[in-house]
Amino acid sequence: MDTMADRVRRVRETIAEAALESGRRPEEICLVAASKTMGAEAVREAILAGVDAVGENRCQELTEKLAQGAYTGAPLHFIGHLQQNKLKYLVGKADLIQSVENEELLRQIDRRAGALGIRQAVLLQVNIGREEQKGGADPDRLPELCALAGSLPHVRLEGLMAVPPVFAGQENYPYFEEMYQLFIDIRAKKYDNVSMNILSMGMSGDYPAAIRAGANMVRVGTAIFGARTYPQTV
Repeated sequence: MDTMADRVRRVRETIAEAALESGRRPEEICLVAASKTMGAEAVREAILAGVDAVGENRCQELTEKLAQGAYTGAPLHFIGHLQQNKLKYLVGKADLIQSVENEELLRQIDRRAGALGIRQAVLLQVNIGREEQKGGADPDRLPELCALAGSLPHVRLEGLMAVPPVFAGQENYPYFEEMYQLFIDIRAKKYDNVSMNILSMGMSGDYPAAIRAGANMVRVGTAIFGARTYPQTV
């Protein structure tokens, strides 16, 4: 029987192979279990199997599973589309908000975190494929967004995140390479109060290519939890 532990182990082995090919140690890569549509028990199993963090795409799911104690033992990340009216459920609850894409979201997070007396860790989501239908900041806007984040006392910018165009595996490599170059360029500018330590990119279909290109955080769902079953709508 294929268990959660088996699947996590296989993902870890693939991560290790890709990391070594890129001249890094496997433990430098953070494995985020993307648990959209998965119940609290499955999340607990993934944590016991050794994932580094859990990522949720939907605010309602995050809130429900948080109330059930699903994330005990692992950091909680929000990795889905970010709406201003949902920030009250995320700031101070998620250890890392990965999908910040514009100035207004940064300012709103700063205000809410300030009211809680905390600094909220975030990543800037980059629309690396420049797709009209996809979220994320245009790469050309990153300098101004990084400068703004560095000026906000209750925001801690820790890196970049991207969801490239949907291709299979190696076909995404040029987008991953471009993201890595952006990451390196921004880090070299040394913005005040900005820690450019995390490059989050790569999912179940392409995370080995993302790691080879320079990712140090991957968001893996299907390869850990199995195929998702979505509720049918009438």
